[in-house]
Amino acid sequence: MTTEDLSQERRDLLETLRTHRHFLRHTVQGLTEEQARTRSTVSELTLGGLVKHVAATESGWLDFVENGPATMAPPEDGDYSVWEDGFRLTDDETLAGVLETYDAVASRCDALVASVDLDHAWPLPAAPWFEPGATRTARRVFTHIVAETAQHSGHADIIREAIDGQRTMG
Repeated sequence: MTTEDLSQERRDLLETLRTHRHFLRHTVQGLTEEQARTRSTVSELTLGGLVKHVAATESGWLDFVENGPATMAPPEDGDYSVWEDGFRLTDDETLAGVLETYDAVASRCDALVASVDLDHAWPLPAAPWFEPGATRTARRVFTHIVAETAQHSGHADIIREAIDGQRTMG
């Protein structure tokens, strides 16, 4: 199936996802490993950590689209250390490695945007950050991924500018 065979809605979702992914990838282009790990603001965020987080978040939502709420349940023991590690590159990770992971996640997402029933909905798991009894359609998940990517692309742009003056746009 080619992009032209898809509905306009699906083509719009894919184009928007690709645009915001491009901004994030462009922001980290040409960084050294040290720069990818640099905290250039008072925030704990780093450029490598943001790419890793966006990839993991997108992957988690794709698991939800495919398999439902059990994939997103908060840890029963309340240990969020894995979640916290999702915002930073660990010693055994590289920017190139997280970009490779991000590419694989993006390909998976694009395939789902092109193929799943956008109206299929799952209930959200019980968690303090979800409204009790709320559901999410695949369509809403994909728009959330767009928003998440765009938001963190903006964060990345500020961090990059503080490192070496480069800006994504302008």
